[in-house]
Formats: sequence, C-alpha cells, structure tokens
Amino acid sequence: MAGAGKILHIDPPYGIAGGEIVIDCEGFDTSDPSECEVLIGNTPAQIVASGPRRVLAIIPETKGGQVEVRLKSRGELSEPAQVTVGRKLAGDLHPVANPAFDPDDGALFVTRSGSRGEELPVTLFRIDISGDVSEYSGDIPNPTGIAFGRDGQMYVTSRLEGVVYKLTPFKDAVVFGRNLGVATGVAFDRQGLMHVGDRTGTIFKVNGIGEERAWTQIEPSVSAFHLAFGPDDS
Repeated sequence: MAGAGKILHIDPPYGIAGGEIVIDCEGFDTSDPSECEVLIGNTPAQIVASGPRRVLAIIPETKGGQVEVRLKSRGELSEPAQVTVGRKLAGDLHPVANPAFDPDDGALFVTRSGSRGEELPVTLFRIDISGDVSEYSGDIPNPTGIAFGRDGQMYVTSRLEGVVYKLTPFKDAVVFGRNLGVATGVAFDRQGLMHVGDRTGTIFKVNGIGEERAWTQIEPSVSAFHLAFGPDDS
C-alpha cells in the first residue's frame, strides 16, 4: 500500500456524477502517471490532476449513496475513504427554478417546464420518498418556481402568463396572483408573505388574497429572480 499512499480528506464529501472532488493524500506515487488510478466504487475515475499530496478526479457514473474511494499506484490500493454520491431520481425534466418538498409527506415536486409557450401534457411531477415518480398536473403552462406556504398549499409560478397558481388538494391549479411579469422565483418570508421574482426587473410582494405590489426593482435578468430567504429573513 506504500505506493498508493493514504487518503486524508475528500472535498466536497458529497457529489454527483460529473462533479469534481479533491482528494488530499500522502505518499501517492505519481512517478508513472500511467500506473495511477482513482477508483470510486469499482469504477475508474477521470483524473484531472495528480500529485503525491493531492488528486483532482471526476466522479463517474456509479451507484448512489456512500461509495468507497481508493487510490491505486503500481497495482497497490490505498485504504478506502468515503464519498456520498447523489442518486438520480428522475430524468427528462426541465427544472427552471428550484424544486420543493411537501412539508406534509416529504414528497419532492419538480417541473418539466418546456420552452416558452410550449404545450406539454404534464408539466409537474411528484417524487415520493421512495423515489417513485408520478405525473401530477398539466394545468400550468411553463411552470417555473415552486414553494409551499404556511397553509401547506403548493404555489407555482408561470413565466408564460405572469401568474402564480395555487394547487388544491384535488390537484386543480387555481390562479392566485396575476400581473407578475415574467414570473420566476417564488418564496415566503418569515411572516408568510409571498415574494415573486419577475425577469424584467421587479420583485413583487403578494398578500394572502393574491393582491400584488411592486416591492423593489433590480436589473432585468433571465437568471437573477430565483428567490430564497435566509435565517435573518433577508
């Protein structure tokens, strides 16, 4: 194991296939790069850069969960370290903004938003805690941001219509707020007041009966209006 050295630390400790990790190590023999490997699970990883004390590698397609990482040099393997690799839950989606977890049962809601004006039969999907994916709604054109309010209801913006929809327990999409520009991100502050980002430059506040008012103006952007509140309510 002397040639393979010892893994001291992996940063970050979590990743997904295609992501880069930094492996801090000692004693890794890199004098012959053709004899060096990084194994994540049982799969060789692409090495971006390597030296006796540090290796950069790309996580390959592998099983999800906690996976062993080993260094290999001249046929010798290091003792394993651990990295946690995200497991793919669903594909063929189009999540323009963030997904959201249902506070009642932990299900994850995601969008297949499509290009602007594109009509799709199903635009909102539910992924339960076991990873099963089910179709949820096709009533919202170009769904973009998702958030759950204090009432436990799900709210979804439509960047096509400039509208926020409220999803009823019967999966019906009911218009809750209008006139919100190219409505993108949606988030609730500590008091439960809804905020909606508009790509043309406005952040709106929307009260409990769906009345909107412009709150602040910033530069127009296709990406700067995904919203979240910090612990200090900023």
